[in-house]
Amino acid sequence: MDRSSVAVMALASGLVVANSYYAQPLVAAIAESLHASDTTVGLVVTAGQVGYALGLAFLVPLGDMIERRRLLNVMLTVTAAGLLVMATAPTWQVLAAAAVVVSTGSVVGQILVPFAATLAHDTERGRVIGNVMTGLLLGILLSRVVAGLLAEVFGWRGVFVVASALMLLTLVLVRRLPVVAPTAPSRYPAVLASVWRIARDEPVLRRRMGYGALTYASFGVFWTSIGFLLAGGDSGWSDAQIGLFTLVGVAGALAARIAGTLADRGFARKQTGVFVAATAGAFALIAVGEHHVAALAVGVALLELGIQGTHISNQSLIYTLRPDAGSRVNTAYMTSYFLAGALGSAASTVAYLTHGWTAVCVLGALFPVCGLLVWLDDMRRPSESPVPSESPVELRSA
Repeated sequence: MDRSSVAVMALASGLVVANSYYAQPLVAAIAESLHASDTTVGLVVTAGQVGYALGLAFLVPLGDMIERRRLLNVMLTVTAAGLLVMATAPTWQVLAAAAVVVSTGSVVGQILVPFAATLAHDTERGRVIGNVMTGLLLGILLSRVVAGLLAEVFGWRGVFVVASALMLLTLVLVRRLPVVAPTAPSRYPAVLASVWRIARDEPVLRRRMGYGALTYASFGVFWTSIGFLLAGGDSGWSDAQIGLFTLVGVAGALAARIAGTLADRGFARKQTGVFVAATAGAFALIAVGEHHVAALAVGVALLELGIQGTHISNQSLIYTLRPDAGSRVNTAYMTSYFLAGALGSAASTVAYLTHGWTAVCVLGALFPVCGLLVWLDDMRRPSESPVPSESPVELRSA
């Protein structure tokens, strides 16, 4: 696969996915500015997760139906406009509504990942997916750093102005991608209906949806409440400090490359258990981290390693199931993934405000522990490795 296309997909994925995470380290600042409670602003973060799930369910399938560059241009334009609304929102209600629109349009990365998987050869698919996902994961991590630093200088509203400008840059980037003929039926209702049929007919996809949901719920649990912990109490960290702290999660981006390479060698199934167990074990360190920042940092790195390693292992298997329906396979998988994240985010806010950080850690560990039990049961079954089917991809020059 052409390296420049992989680089463009990775960069575009990172720039766009960041939109869904800018608000996470800013909850305290936004709450003070809009005279809202921390609980209310926590729901803005949850609204973003719900919006992303809506985009996965209703926009990503269009990647099999509409020429992808055309689709991406429309989505990026709407997202840029939504970010400007967030920057000027007078109330938390307007902010939440705009966050839903922005996050719905920010599923660009979830169109690009199956696009990359479709273009890649079978022997390099895991590595290519890992490279694109590295860009996406770095976008998630750096979004919090950028948000914290920009908010320190320009306030939280300035963060969303910059984000809007970055969407215009991304519009230029996607013009470098190849044009691929759509593979899905031309009628939108038929495309949506086929998503459910694919999930029903593919047991490997259903199991991988379960692993993804149970680990990403932990992601929502941790990252929704960490801003409350670091900004409040004896810590009193600034927006910039909170943003910089999130860099310890860079291990997740590294795991994307490692997990993809190992998956190409046939280890996707076995390594899943290791990554799920790492996700659960991370919360022991994160619990200690309430009073010891070094333990918190190590726990965050381990958490990101586990979550993203599981995610790439899942993707290396599911995209070989239906090569002609990559966007729809991704819709089924990622919709459950982000709905679980929204559930974890909402539950985390309640847990923290009612029972404190220990409750957040117990809740965060509970999800991957369930995933580990599922994996132990799956290892007693026959191998789940799918046999790739041949499906030519029609390309024409841009």
